Amino acid sequence: MKFFTLIPHGTRFDFMRLRWVSLGIAFALMLAAIGAIAFKGFNFALDFTGGNVTELRFERPVDVDDVRQRLDAAGYPGAQVQTFGSGNDLLIRLQPKEGGADEAGVVDSNTAAEVQRAVSTADNPGQVLSSEFVGPQVGKDLALNGIWALIFVVVGFLIYISIRFEKKFAIAAVITTLHDVVIVAGWFAFFGHEFDLTVLAGLLSVMGFSINDTIVVFDRVRENFRSMRADPETILNTSINQTLSRTIITSLVALLTVVALYLYGGGSLQGMAESQIVGIIVGTLSSIFVACPLLTLGFMKVTKQDLMPKARDEAALARRP
Repeated sequence: MKFFTLIPHGTRFDFMRLRWVSLGIAFALMLAAIGAIAFKGFNFALDFTGGNVTELRFERPVDVDDVRQRLDAAGYPGAQVQTFGSGNDLLIRLQPKEGGADEAGVVDSNTAAEVQRAVSTADNPGQVLSSEFVGPQVGKDLALNGIWALIFVVVGFLIYISIRFEKKFAIAAVITTLHDVVIVAGWFAFFGHEFDLTVLAGLLSVMGFSINDTIVVFDRVRENFRSMRADPETILNTSINQTLSRTIITSLVALLTVVALYLYGGGSLQGMAESQIVGIIVGTLSSIFVACPLLTLGFMKVTKQDLMPKARDEAALARRP
């Protein structure tokens, strides 16, 4: 089992000694991310801004990356291309050229024809199955639904951790998770990378990964508060060190998976994979350097009295063999 113990047992890294530095860096990164979102904004993809959606069918399967290059050369940069149904069918989303649609959102028939000519070859012609214009209002609805999804997840986390642990843990875990999500979102805003529905899905998965990592550490914190006789900082330090190997190994395995997805999953999945790569790195660091240090601050400062078993828990423990 030594292979599964990346960090030796009994390590005593003093993470709490660095808590003000780590919290300061985390706060600065969060402010920078919020600034990037507020002043630069997101480079929203067609999922949110609207555009032309064209379905084509080919005689033989086509190379999706080659189709993107052909569309770029034809004056349609940033087109979203994916297969659906059989491997011979393509779904292409792109912004029409200026003047390609009127104010009512009616698609210029030339757009579909240009797309067909750009992606067809002599030995593998494409046939247009359908072409329609998706207006910006649909994109607004998608963005609103995404916000509601984030709110639903955060409220769910608060309720679950409050019941499973304690309210102070719930607040610290949610702050840590929001910190991770804001930094990942700020990454996309700062670098101007395209923000589409797959990136939104990646953000939601980052929330799940971050909260899972934090709960593992918090569970050990609770156990040690009940069994150790030491001050809170020492107990928090011990808990982080005891879960350090598990945290790093889990993150490395997850990171290898999403890196493979980023490299070989094709352009349509790169945004999601990129958000997950950044989220895993930030989430791993935050579970070590942010989550537990928050439990030493102000009203979130945790004590042994907060974590001692309640009367009904003690009765249940006494009945165990």
